[in-house]
Amino acid sequence: TGPMSSECLGDLLRITLSAEYFEDKYLSLFIVDQSGTAWELDEAMAAQCGYAVTYTTCRSIQLRASALSCHSHLEKDVFTVTIQVKASHMPDMSNATTHLKSASCHHGLWSPREIKCENNYMEVSVRREVPQTIKDFAQDETEDWTLVFPQVKAEEASIWQIVFHQPEEKRALLVSNAWSAGYGLNYSDSRVLLRVPYTAAQVQLVEVGVLLLAQQAARLCRSNQIPSLQDQGITFSVLRSSMFYKYQWVILMVDTAVACPVDGVDYMNKTITWTVPKYIPPLSAGMTSFKDVLVEAGVDLHKLSAKEMAARKYVLLNELTAIRMKIPIGAGGGYYKTSVSNGQLGVKYTINLFLEHQWEDNKWGLTKHTIIKEIETPFEQAEVAITSNLNLSAGLMNVTVGTFLPDAELVNLTIEGAVVAVPEAVQHGYLIHRTSYANGSKAYVLQVSLDAPSIKKEYMREDMRAYTLNVTLTFITYPSSETFVVPVTALSAVKDAVLPSATGFCDGRNLHLIITRGNVDQNWLPFISDWHLTREAAQKYNYILRDNGTHLEISVPFLSPHVSYEGFHTSAIKASFYLTLKDDITLAMRRDFSVSCLFSPSELIQCLPNGTVIITAIKLEGGEDLDTALLVLRDRQCKPSLVTERTATFKFNVNTCGTSKKFNSTTVTYENEVLYFRPGNDIPIYQLKFLCFYAIEQTADVPYESKKNPPPSINPGSGCLALSLKLFKEKSYSKPYQESEYPVVKYLREALYFEVELLLPKDARLDLNLDDCWATNSQIQDSLPQWPILTHGCENNKDSYRTIFHKVNYSLRVKFPQHLKRFEVRMFTFVQDTSLLQE
Repeated sequence: TGPMSSECLGDLLRITLSAEYFEDKYLSLFIVDQSGTAWELDEAMAAQCGYAVTYTTCRSIQLRASALSCHSHLEKDVFTVTIQVKASHMPDMSNATTHLKSASCHHGLWSPREIKCENNYMEVSVRREVPQTIKDFAQDETEDWTLVFPQVKAEEASIWQIVFHQPEEKRALLVSNAWSAGYGLNYSDSRVLLRVPYTAAQVQLVEVGVLLLAQQAARLCRSNQIPSLQDQGITFSVLRSSMFYKYQWVILMVDTAVACPVDGVDYMNKTITWTVPKYIPPLSAGMTSFKDVLVEAGVDLHKLSAKEMAARKYVLLNELTAIRMKIPIGAGGGYYKTSVSNGQLGVKYTINLFLEHQWEDNKWGLTKHTIIKEIETPFEQAEVAITSNLNLSAGLMNVTVGTFLPDAELVNLTIEGAVVAVPEAVQHGYLIHRTSYANGSKAYVLQVSLDAPSIKKEYMREDMRAYTLNVTLTFITYPSSETFVVPVTALSAVKDAVLPSATGFCDGRNLHLIITRGNVDQNWLPFISDWHLTREAAQKYNYILRDNGTHLEISVPFLSPHVSYEGFHTSAIKASFYLTLKDDITLAMRRDFSVSCLFSPSELIQCLPNGTVIITAIKLEGGEDLDTALLVLRDRQCKPSLVTERTATFKFNVNTCGTSKKFNSTTVTYENEVLYFRPGNDIPIYQLKFLCFYAIEQTADVPYESKKNPPPSINPGSGCLALSLKLFKEKSYSKPYQESEYPVVKYLREALYFEVELLLPKDARLDLNLDDCWATNSQIQDSLPQWPILTHGCENNKDSYRTIFHKVNYSLRVKFPQHLKRFEVRMFTFVQDTSLLQE
């Protein structure tokens, strides 16, 4: 059929532009007259010249032309219309293609008066009759008319002026002025035509009551019974006018009143009721008799027989005062279209009805009143069905959205805040398919990769994981270009959760917990009770925290604020460390892990050779209300020198703080206790007894002879030593640099704080002494050049900035100060002549 097709419908011609051909193109419509001039068709011209442009449910464009439309060619009973369509992919209509379509239709016999109510205009055409007595007169000179009335054309017959009858006044306009005001006027050999846009200034809205019509019907039909009807007001657009035209030297007047119903549509019980009064005062003025001749109705300008109406469950009632048509909402012949109200998706049922009513009266003879009525039901909100399922073998989530009507089209998606056009969605892991159904509706199927960032995976319970897709779809409607969004949330539960597991162990000084991550805990956070364990927080307590994505490792010292103690015996202490993984958003507890080990009580006490005792008391489980700062020794004046939330450390001499002693043949035993008293109570609720044993030196009489003694000497021994060298961030030696922070960058002359520690053996009788320390510009210790930092245990006196030694004191971390050496070096660089060897 090509891009355009035509159909004759009585005195109307319909031309349809194919949606397949003109879809997604910008269009301009023109009417071509007999001279070949193309007139662009806009809304104003369409209403003035007898054209109507509509859209169908299939997104086609339809153009309807009246038989007496502007620029059409009327010859006898055939009228011809030629249209030109320009189509372009660009808004500025560049590179447009041009299409011509010419069609002719036979309009049939004219009635004396024909009234047409189109969607955008009203039209009345009446037979132009000249009395025979006037035809017999002869006019001597045509110029005589133009001398008296210059506005009148020189033709034998022409429209001169039109008079509008308003309630308050009458207003006359010349033809040229009426045309400029938007009115359409035309005439042929036999007819005079007036076309009025509904928006014209002289149009009035008149409410016609059914009760009034019933009274008029009774009068016209000479009936003594007046039907009992409610006074239903039906609004009409009305224009009362008279048109004057010249025939030879006589002025003739024609009544060109026109009226079209504006409303009259009710919606009740899923049924559309369209009521059209038979007797309309502007059209029935001066009538004294009335007789129905024909009542016909149809859809899309196609008349329907009684059998066809019954099949569609239409009802056409020809009552005394009115014609009523009842259409079930959703019936065949109409269609649903997408509608948007306040951003909400809905539907409206639309049907294009027409009614033709012919009657005879004593004034006009036969009148044909044709009403074209597009009826649209009120907005009804629609729900969008969304279904989803997982295809684990393919690694896809399938989501079906819809159904949607043919006039709605998916244009883009909003994925994690980003707007993505449909063709680009595949780059984000989305495949989009459209499924079409026999009734023209459609659904959209989204296939989303389970690895797409927009699919969130969340642990539910036991071995279940929830796969959740959140995406927003944006649609546009045609031809109204309204937009609406459909939020899509699809959730599926799958038994594929792998929970984290843990192993724990202890060495002589630390508790270690290693957590193997699963597939649900990527965003779970480690907590110790309500304390979030971050890398920075771990460094504060000298904890070690490592996370490589697959394993989370935590190491804490035995004497730590977050270690719990229980089962205190002379042979062992049970120490436990508890860790909880929590959800990063809700902080809900997900998994608990712990590691428990037995430590020797000797870890808590040091009996130094010089008679100094260092004892650390610990708070046991169940004693949470115990304040470690209030712990004392037997002599309550002896208080702890170092206090944490869970420990208290005392440092004192065995001959003080109420320490008792016992002797036997080989040893002396010193005994004391760490006690805790509640205020006002002399009975301790906490009691930790500890002992220190010292060997007794034996004495004997020996002969003495004075002689020169050889100088003292140290006999060398053999064994394994474990040493460590650490670089600290500050002079307090509390925060060492971690492996991840190397290499360390410093400015020249900035201080570097070094610590050398004897790790093994842990023998209090050993002292650590440094002999030679030097620096190189590579990681190979014997490489050249070298610069001495310590020489024979002393600072390098050739150095401009000499090495500074720092005293090592006892602390919770340092049990044997004699096993550590600390010194400070200023940052320097190697030079040769005046050039840097390495930066």
